Amino acid sequence: MDTRIITYDEIQSLLNLDEDHFNDLKSKKISPAKLQQTFVALANSDGGDLYIGIEDKKVMGERIFGFEEPEEANALISTLLEDTSPSVENVAIEFLSVSDKGLILHISIPKSPKVHYTSAGDCYIRINALKKKIKGERITQLSYSKGAEPYERRGLDSVDIEDIIDGHLLSDYMRRVGTHLQPGAFLRKQRLLTKKDGHRIPNVGAVLLFDEEPQATLETRCAVKVYRLRTTETQYKREQLEEMPVTINGNVENVIDKTIQQVSKYIDGASFNDGGRVVKLNYPAEALKEILVNAVIHRDYSLNDDIHVRVFDNRVEIQSPGRLPGYMTLENLYDERFSRNPNIVRMLHNLPNPVNHDIGEGLDTAKNELKKAGLIDPEFSEKENAFIVTIKHQKLASIEDVVLQYFSDNPDSSISNKLVRQVSGEDDMQKVKKALQKLRANGQIKVEDESVSAFYYRYIKA
Repeated sequence: MDTRIITYDEIQSLLNLDEDHFNDLKSKKISPAKLQQTFVALANSDGGDLYIGIEDKKVMGERIFGFEEPEEANALISTLLEDTSPSVENVAIEFLSVSDKGLILHISIPKSPKVHYTSAGDCYIRINALKKKIKGERITQLSYSKGAEPYERRGLDSVDIEDIIDGHLLSDYMRRVGTHLQPGAFLRKQRLLTKKDGHRIPNVGAVLLFDEEPQATLETRCAVKVYRLRTTETQYKREQLEEMPVTINGNVENVIDKTIQQVSKYIDGASFNDGGRVVKLNYPAEALKEILVNAVIHRDYSLNDDIHVRVFDNRVEIQSPGRLPGYMTLENLYDERFSRNPNIVRMLHNLPNPVNHDIGEGLDTAKNELKKAGLIDPEFSEKENAFIVTIKHQKLASIEDVVLQYFSDNPDSSISNKLVRQVSGEDDMQKVKKALQKLRANGQIKVEDESVSAFYYRYIKA
């Protein structure tokens, strides 16, 4: 096993690291059985990195208490490598030397094509920063999602490794994540090189991340097409296109950025006539961003089709190639986590201020942002070989309507500003305050006890 001396900047990056779907920090005092649960969870999910020898962020003062010598970690390593069933292949292990603070054990775990169990016979998956024990049918579903090597790991004979190593996209990425590895070693450690006939060649993931024109390099289409359509109908005609569709090319980061800009351009200031009433297309930028990012990083790149983003007069449709992966269904989208392209997701997530949240959080954010904007939840559907997200320009009930509906359902109850924010999804205290004042002025509600401070007002039906 290698031992590598790390720089002050790398130490600070580790100390600032947040535990999430891909990263976990553990004390060297952790028991082998407990560490194995996290190890299995990462292998069964999307892979990730374990750093043993760093205390939790809640610990005050010194947090790095490493191993005095590599042999001190033998029991942990033996349990992970020898007692996990079946064994996890291609695990990378190294020690990071931190001057007089000892050695941090760094274990890099790939997403495995197999289902793994601890020595106690338990199966775990990773959900954000937590591990979850699964049983029975859930394990069967997980096993169905395993087996085939992800398309992003497919090696490309037509690409010279020097084309990637010498490109500015890779050097810029390495600068931003603060690595001191050589480019070739970095690509290998990040599993962006695939071994073929004794040689390592760039794979699809490497090209999508670091090739300036992956659309010209790959055999399948991987661009984004954005349309502005002057209609509210389900089916559209060519003459309803405001202009020819805009095709967006580039590596995944540039595609995401340019797509968000183009969609924003179509929406900003746009309006349509709804029964004599002018309605502005006003969608929360964060909701659109999250759904567009998801479309790019979770699409099936093996399919010969682009992502299609259609901005209608009353909705936005984002269609990405590929049905939901693995055990994901339309019913469990907000509850379960599964990545079709784990390396791409992880590489983007490791950047400062990443475009993507932990897996699954993007949809939660989009839903919450739409709710705060007074719009209904996004709708999801599948057809043939595509997954479609539709954001409708359809208003939710107003805050006033939410309050009146609450009293209709709970006639003998009272409500506070805080409770209104909880049931409406509106987190702006002042907006809720104005809505309550309006209802009070209209004689629809009244203060339950005016002797208390206004901050503690509760309202009842008038």
